[in-house]
Amino acid sequence: MVRPPLTPEQIAAGQRLGAALRVARGSRSPVEVAMAAGISPETLRKIEVGRLPAPAFGTVVCLSEVLGVALSDLAEVWLADLRVREAS
Repeated sequence: MVRPPLTPEQIAAGQRLGAALRVARGSRSPVEVAMAAGISPETLRKIEVGRLPAPAFGTVVCLSEVLGVALSDLAEVWLADLRVREAS
């Protein structure tokens, strides 16, 4: 199965998600957070800088738990601009 390329809106959503996760991480080290979430530090870095704009759902769930951020809040961050465009 070939996955279609992400749209510019989806890429922007992933960048917003990464920024929100980086803020939620605060002063905790990326290694500490990644290990607690069961992912590699490199994966966390890619998510935070927007190079992995559509991480697996399970990854987002684990990061949500580790960082103490409601999954619904992260969904709002990801959907924010998409909803604005749909309303226009």
